[in-house]
Amino acid sequence: MRNDLDTLKSLGGKSAAPADYDPAVLETFANRMGGRDYWVTFTAPEFTTLCPKTGQPDFAVLTIRYVPGERLVESKSLKLYLFGFRNHGDFHEDVVNIIHDDLAKLLQPKYIEVVGKFAPRGGISIDPFVNSSNGEERWQRLAVSRFDSWNGVR
Repeated sequence: MRNDLDTLKSLGGKSAAPADYDPAVLETFANRMGGRDYWVTFTAPEFTTLCPKTGQPDFAVLTIRYVPGERLVESKSLKLYLFGFRNHGDFHEDVVNIIHDDLAKLLQPKYIEVVGKFAPRGGISIDPFVNSSNGEERWQRLAVSRFDSWNGVR
């Protein structure tokens, strides 16, 4: 079996900050513990994106949680991908959904959720949550349960 860690470009190399978000920078590697279910959680406490109307920065704690299938996302490539949103203008809800969709397509996890806890602007905060499963009954039940009880997720 070929070691796919040798194909990772970001890890261990110098990487320039992207000018805009680009899912092509995301890299994956094989899940060596594929016979076991477990959570992977990434927290980006300094996530930044731009308001599409004003161009002003919006700050959030962004949390990505998933139960991997066959692939895992390489963390440095994820950091570069998320960094690309610093120059990208989109609404909070759209950004969280874009990140979810890009990672779900790339990883094909058993379950994935993305939460954005955005700092208040104008006296109100927006905290979008999106999740999905691979459709298997167990993971679909988890998706429904997490969605229905999301108000406590941080």
